[in-house]
Amino acid sequence: MPGNISSPLLDLIRSQGLLDDLQLDEVIDEHNRSGKPISEILQDFGFLDMDTQLQIIATHLGTEVVQLSQRELTPDILSAVPADAARMYKCLPVAVYDSTVQLALADPLNPTLLDELAYVIRKEIVPVVADPADIERAVTRYYGDSQSSVADILKELGQDNEIAREAAEAAATGATADLETLANETPIIRFVNLVLFQAVQDRASDIHFEPFEDEFKIRYRVDGALYEMSPPPKHLALPVISRLKVMSNLDISERRLPQDGRISMQIAGRPIDLRVSTLPTQFGESVVLRVLDRAAVNLDVKSLGFPKAVFDYVLQAIQQPNGIFVVTGPTGCGKTTTLYSCLRTINTIDSKLLTVEDPVEYDIEGIMQVAVHDAVGMTFSKALRAFLRQDPDIIMLGEMRDLETSQIAIQASLTGHLVLSTLHTNDAPGAVTRLIDMGVEPFLISSTLMAVLAQRLVRTTCKKCRTPFEPTETQLSMLNLSPHDVGDKVFYYGRGCGNCNDTGYKGRRGIYELLIASEPIRLLINERAPTVVIRQKAVELGMVTLREDGLRGIFDGDTTIEEVVKYT
Repeated sequence: MPGNISSPLLDLIRSQGLLDDLQLDEVIDEHNRSGKPISEILQDFGFLDMDTQLQIIATHLGTEVVQLSQRELTPDILSAVPADAARMYKCLPVAVYDSTVQLALADPLNPTLLDELAYVIRKEIVPVVADPADIERAVTRYYGDSQSSVADILKELGQDNEIAREAAEAAATGATADLETLANETPIIRFVNLVLFQAVQDRASDIHFEPFEDEFKIRYRVDGALYEMSPPPKHLALPVISRLKVMSNLDISERRLPQDGRISMQIAGRPIDLRVSTLPTQFGESVVLRVLDRAAVNLDVKSLGFPKAVFDYVLQAIQQPNGIFVVTGPTGCGKTTTLYSCLRTINTIDSKLLTVEDPVEYDIEGIMQVAVHDAVGMTFSKALRAFLRQDPDIIMLGEMRDLETSQIAIQASLTGHLVLSTLHTNDAPGAVTRLIDMGVEPFLISSTLMAVLAQRLVRTTCKKCRTPFEPTETQLSMLNLSPHDVGDKVFYYGRGCGNCNDTGYKGRRGIYELLIASEPIRLLINERAPTVVIRQKAVELGMVTLREDGLRGIFDGDTTIEEVVKYT
């Protein structure tokens, strides 16, 4: 298979010799660059129209292509699939017989979908093929939006006395068998799947399940802010959390110690990884899922929104044979995404790339990725020592978190390796002071450090409802601006609309600060100069600070004064 993507449709097309390797590579490159679905790209490039694609799939599956517009879908047929399952799996029943259901699927080549649906529907499934866009429109038309179904299923579960009784028994006995039975109840499976589906649809980065004394809360973090969904009944806390532990292969009976796990699953036809963390609290276990949606993350340096000067320098820095390039900022500011994008750019056949991370967030083909495992003694420093015997060209270190790790990273750089790493500091000049505070000798820092890139993520104003406004003097003074500085520049804010869930924001963008270790900066490092002095010198030499880059975002109409003041 050419390129670095697994696509059953492309495998089929290739096996039938319908496109040559060059055309397949073009499709894969466009998919990696834009994230568009393969079928859409095949049409855009004029390689295969939708009718031809559907016929290829139908022939392969030994089934037929169905025109949904010509089918009469009665309530009896539609009731064969629960609304939440139809939405989550993007499927539509087109005919129902005694023990079988004919089902049109947006992703008919995915065998795990059929297995999961058979479990939900409790009938044998005969897949048929239809245009995915027609299926999505029909699902929305016949089954409504997902908000209503969350309310429906919550109402059902609230009235389900059987589950309430089982939950009370399992809580009292704590027996593993009782907890497992509870976790595998169909309504609980449907509810958990629906919550995960809703989170992915809303582009959530984290899902929080939080039991309190009198209630059970579920909150999503979208674009850095937390939103609460309608709370389920309190008695669902134990079944739902047990279900999540079963899905992530954690010890379901251990409720006194924190546990970490991982769930890999298809949600809405997309491969999603969920990092799971449980925490015992006074009223039950709190669980947080970090959503790693491979399809939503575009690991392309061009898509990071660097200012031109930063973009040009970063591209030049990551092509160097040796030295250290550090990305810094608080947790969740996109440091790992930036480093992965850099690695993707330099991941060529003639370079050996090794990464050590805690944990590995995204799998990138062609790169050796190692996860830290403290429990068995697999630490950052141990992995780095082993790396130096693996003949690498480029090493990515998840974080320089102590003196030992930093010293080995510097050693690697001095012996001819390019090292990319992260640090937790508030700004770029602070990274130098942080390394000195750890105990690294200043002359080692000055001889190896190429540059430090500080970054933050600010929410972007919703394009559908953004409105120009006149900032007050107080707002301008928060940015240290005067009305004279502003001139005729236009400021925007988001009024709030259906597109952005009435928040006024949709999506996030980076703001950046790049400190280049030029000769004057190296001299200051050797003199152990404080952060303030290094910052002043860097600004003199042309460094654009985070606050100034934030102003670029405000003047471009991409973000608001409040966001920039909050993060810089």
